[in-house]
Amino acid sequence: MKINNFGTHRINPYNRQMNKLDELKKAEKPVDKVEISLTAKAMQQLSDVEQQRAKKVEELKIQVENGTYKPNPQEIAKSIANFYSKK
Repeated sequence: MKINNFGTHRINPYNRQMNKLDELKKAEKPVDKVEISLTAKAMQQLSDVEQQRAKKVEELKIQVENGTYKPNPQEIAKSIANFYSKK
């Protein structure tokens, strides 16, 4: 009886598969990159209205913490009525 094609090339196929996986891991991966345009950067800057709003919110927070905030119930009722009448 004669056995042909007997050699060491098929002894450890797992090792060859692991080598292939290592090579794939070492391959250079693409890098994600984000660029913000100048227009978008300008939009991120606080406008005067937003600065005034932030200032007013801070003042209201201080008033609430001190207990000096007194809301006007008639103004609140008008705002609620206007909000629902627009729809």
